[in-house]
Amino acid sequence: MLERYIDYISVEKRYSPHTVTSYRKDLEDFSSFLLETEGHQNFSQVDRKMIKNFMYHLSEKGISKRSINRKLSTLRSFFLFLLRIREISTSPTEGVETLKFFPHKQIPFSTEEMNDFENIPEAQKPDELKELIIETLYQTGMRKAELIHLRIDDVDYTKNEIKVTGKRNKERIIPFSESLAESFRKYSETRKPLKENVMYFFINKKGKKLTEKFVYLAVNNYLSLVSSKEKISPHILRHSFATHVLENGAEISKIKKLMGHSSLASTQVYTDANIDQLKKVFNEAHPRAKKNVDL
Repeated sequence: MLERYIDYISVEKRYSPHTVTSYRKDLEDFSSFLLETEGHQNFSQVDRKMIKNFMYHLSEKGISKRSINRKLSTLRSFFLFLLRIREISTSPTEGVETLKFFPHKQIPFSTEEMNDFENIPEAQKPDELKELIIETLYQTGMRKAELIHLRIDDVDYTKNEIKVTGKRNKERIIPFSESLAESFRKYSETRKPLKENVMYFFINKKGKKLTEKFVYLAVNNYLSLVSSKEKISPHILRHSFATHVLENGAEISKIKKLMGHSSLASTQVYTDANIDQLKKVFNEAHPRAKKNVDL
């Protein structure tokens, strides 16, 4: 049943390879838990108590509430699939609530920090590939997985645009600067991919597609030279992209499109740190605004 479900989300739902891998891992973890605690791996015999026990087990292992909720979401999707193909009559996830948590606020890099990165002493500078990765993430707001799976044909030098395939295989177009275009051209002349990886734009020195760990370490190792933040990751660069374009007057609806968010609520998190900018927009644009309005 598991493989049938994986085929379903891969072929029919057309989920990205990264998402499919995550779903498979979540279901394999649950399957191992069933074997260890119940002595079987029969999904049709799973009940609500087993789901809750699994969540408790994950919590005892120190897994974050966010990750536990993601695994629960995977199980919901899987058991809904089993309902559709009539392997079960009711879903054991019905009535199981997600864990409540207050996410830590993501603090973006400042424009000063990003400018400092450009001025890192030559002896400390990252190699061209790692520098290009960091600049691409910052200029486009792409997710780490989107950058890793970016293909040669997705980069359009005539229009300075990148076609990005995001979650649920939704495509969006992101513009990039002429300076980044020049860096792309220079990099393209030096890349030497292995035959099976020739379609991917970013390739490591061994000719292979990049790994998530490689991208994470590139960002963490080099931006830690210009920032004292505890949290340094590719996602913070995505957050910085959204924050900085908002600060410079971009409409939040346009940012939503560039980020590939399915709802405006996902984008509005970036307005929290920009209330002064929103006040300015309000004062300049609203017909009833007053100079010292306090939002």
